[in-house]
Amino acid sequence: MIKKLLTVSVTLALAFTGHAYAQGNSGAGKTKAAACAGCHGEDGNSMMPSFPKLAGQHQNYLAKQLQAFKSGTRNSPMMAPLAAGLDEQAIQEIATYYSANRIAGNPAPKLPDNDDDEAPAKTDEQKKAELTALIAQGSDLYRNGDLSREVSACVACHGPFGEGNKPASFPALHSQHADYLIKSLTDFKSGARSNNPENMMHMIAGKMTDQQIQAVAYYISTMK
Repeated sequence: MIKKLLTVSVTLALAFTGHAYAQGNSGAGKTKAAACAGCHGEDGNSMMPSFPKLAGQHQNYLAKQLQAFKSGTRNSPMMAPLAAGLDEQAIQEIATYYSANRIAGNPAPKLPDNDDDEAPAKTDEQKKAELTALIAQGSDLYRNGDLSREVSACVACHGPFGEGNKPASFPALHSQHADYLIKSLTDFKSGARSNNPENMMHMIAGKMTDQQIQAVAYYISTMK
């Protein structure tokens, strides 16, 4: 009986210590992430669509991206000098902090204004119908891919709800900014970004049309 009580006590103590360490990591990460708030928001929910939301992203994925910025395997003139000053402990703490926060949903997406001054103006109903069709196209592409262009379905790696795959380090995508997703897919397509396993995303994005990239980005931005 005494042995059982001792076993339970040790187990509870270890569990509490691990919980306290995780909380400490998150607290330290919040302090060290202060410099990130200008672009990514204080809690990781960026208000600027060109900068990604980090809140709720998998800890291991965030850490790998910071390591890639630091090593130069992911090219970013903006992120490289910031990541260069981080040691491994700081990287893990910042990643832990953001991963513990909840990602915020996006407002209803809107199509960008037409730059062609000679094109006839569209009515609100036409814009709504065009947006609805674009998001439907993105939904189909996300779930089924495009066999004719050999584009894989996003759901295979990123999950039915855009939750990603933590063990495989496939990122969560739901509620991400459409503008950032478009830029990321375009960079994968052009080869400007290549720090992913076996350059998988370059092979997929390289087969997508610009409209498909826009469609799937808009759809993902609506996922919650």
